[in-house]
Amino acid sequence: MQAMKLTCAIVMVAGCFRPQSWTSSFKRTVYNIYRLYVISMLFLFSLLQFLDIVLNANNADEITDTLNMLLTSSAACYKILIMWFNYDKVSTLINYLTEEPFKPLDSGEIEIRQQFDRLIRNNTLRYIALIESTCSFIAVSSLFTDFKHRKLTYREWVPYNYSSFLAFCFTYAQQMSTTFHTATVNVACDTLICGFLMHVCCQIAILEYRLQKLVRNQISLSYCVRHHNWIYEFARLVNTRFTHIIGFQFTASMMVICSNLYQLTKSPLNADSVQLIMYTCCMLTQIFIYCWFGNKVKIKSTEFADKIFQIDWPILNNNVKKDLLLVMKRSTVPIEMSTIHIITLNLESFVVLLKTSYSACNLLVQA
Repeated sequence: MQAMKLTCAIVMVAGCFRPQSWTSSFKRTVYNIYRLYVISMLFLFSLLQFLDIVLNANNADEITDTLNMLLTSSAACYKILIMWFNYDKVSTLINYLTEEPFKPLDSGEIEIRQQFDRLIRNNTLRYIALIESTCSFIAVSSLFTDFKHRKLTYREWVPYNYSSFLAFCFTYAQQMSTTFHTATVNVACDTLICGFLMHVCCQIAILEYRLQKLVRNQISLSYCVRHHNWIYEFARLVNTRFTHIIGFQFTASMMVICSNLYQLTKSPLNADSVQLIMYTCCMLTQIFIYCWFGNKVKIKSTEFADKIFQIDWPILNNNVKKDLLLVMKRSTVPIEMSTIHIITLNLESFVVLLKTSYSACNLLVQA
């Protein structure tokens, strides 16, 4: 049973992850060329926006006007590079979900797996709809406002004269295509990480089901203990592989939210402010899903001890009871996803991020 089909397809389209079935040298070369194209577009756009801040920005308004998109594109650059360098390690994580002890063994476990797969798919589709609708609104609004006035959608330092119509169209199209790639890379990595977090919850649910089979002597205790150990190990590997992406995203999101709030306080209600509001909602959602699913993993892992209590203990022998007590003891230490051992993915961290962004925005307004 393949895990996260839709998410893996998005990651492939984004240029982050070559399909594992593409083993021929021709397909590998084609995909590497496509990935280099995406990376070059993202890096060029980020570099030109950075140069605009260095060379052209004269005040806080102009800096914040460029900063929000610069940070978003920089995050996309960082994510696609991390995914590229960790291709084999991420492939291993995906393959773990199709192997024992994570592989469903009967119809009941398959049903649990399918339930979580549907949840992952639906959440992915909702997230795509939010991000792509925002990008589409920005593109259409810019087409009816900026384009006819020969104004670029985003500030950037352009190393050539784009006053001619063809040069302007080329530069404008380059910005729009880069925006699409930025959104796609961010969606791909965000949904992949959250998909892994949901699969941690899925495996805990499957293990709870297996404990019920343990009582009926349909599965061995050693298999359940090994499964429990592997869940903790899998969560640790997911945290290790993506800790830098999560840390960069938290930092970038805080700065973008602060920048957008500052711009909203300075601008009247018009099409630009509507774009900012939608963009801010996307950034809030982006960091919220990390915190939400990280919090779900923590709660699910701590609730596992309660599920063990619900087993029919009197019919178990003493050796099984002792082993289950050891499993319960380990379950008292929750599975927590964190980055650089500072930021933990839970709802409290989301609230802290909002407060920090708001405080920084107040400092900018009062400056």
